[in-house]
Amino acid sequence: MGPKNSVSMKDVARLAQVSVGTVSNVINAPDRVTAPTRIRVAEAIAKLGWVPNESARQLRAGRSRSIGMVVMDISNPFFTDVVKGAEEVLYREQYSVQIGNSDQQPTRELTLLDRFEQQRVGGVLFAPVGDSAERVLALRRRGIPVVIVDRAGISSDFCSVGVDDLVGGRLAGRHLIEQGHRRLAFVGGPSTLTQVRDRRGGIELAVEQAGGDATLLAVSTPGLTLDAGVAAAGDLAALPDGERPTGVFAANDLIAIGLLQGFVTAGLRVPEDIALVGYDDIAFAAAAAVPISSVHQPRAEIGRKSAELLVAEIEAADAEQPHRHETVRFTPTLVVRRSSAGSPPRG
Repeated sequence: MGPKNSVSMKDVARLAQVSVGTVSNVINAPDRVTAPTRIRVAEAIAKLGWVPNESARQLRAGRSRSIGMVVMDISNPFFTDVVKGAEEVLYREQYSVQIGNSDQQPTRELTLLDRFEQQRVGGVLFAPVGDSAERVLALRRRGIPVVIVDRAGISSDFCSVGVDDLVGGRLAGRHLIEQGHRRLAFVGGPSTLTQVRDRRGGIELAVEQAGGDATLLAVSTPGLTLDAGVAAAGDLAALPDGERPTGVFAANDLIAIGLLQGFVTAGLRVPEDIALVGYDDIAFAAAAAVPISSVHQPRAEIGRKSAELLVAEIEAADAEQPHRHETVRFTPTLVVRRSSAGSPPRG
């Protein structure tokens, strides 16, 4: 009969003595076929070595079983855990996942969305950098469901999943203040990211509520990276002793790890000279030379919930049923470690 890749569904049907439609049902809707017939078709498939053409089947159905996922920084363990959680659900639901890394670049994320649309993916999980609302709405008009990840409640037009970063920032600020710190700093950027603005807003609120002589210095960084943290640590370490903050809140754990490295290089002790709190609670924060306190986000759960909402929207569309968009906002918690506990501020 020639090479295996030349075997067709018709060949399977002929050998199993059933119709082509029956073979199709065995593959796509086995409950419609009696057990003896399913066994006969399965034996024919095994004997001929036939492999269904999934791409062709999806093209005929008009929707792919592939999901596009755009994240801001795949090198950040936070997003690695989010992807892992999403993939867990999508694997169970028999979807494959294509990962696109925007690298915190708005133009790059638009290009990734364009490519996913061209590939006719079944849906998109999207952690946005910039304001991509119009582009995402265009995807929806093309029949591609989208769920916003790591940013909850930005629009009632989409399902979204995220964490209340305002609460998270306030937790970090209140903790540092309760440890006796009055000169605080927030390190993170760019400010165009909603998460950065909200986390900064949270510590600003904590400082405002503390009153008295509590102050906050904001240090903007070009990105949420380890290198940005190292550079910011150099700037802070260069300040005179009486002006240098004694408690620092970093917008994410990568910056916090960079700060820790930079402070040690500059001869500052953590937490004796300067206390430090990060955000995300990635494994590397707990494993640092000085374990870093961090605001915990349920990273894998964010991914799982985002994927569940996307699958539900896809299934509703396929069944031509209405779908109600949901906003899921998790409440963060603070994990206190050695970097911010046990030593009162000096100077």
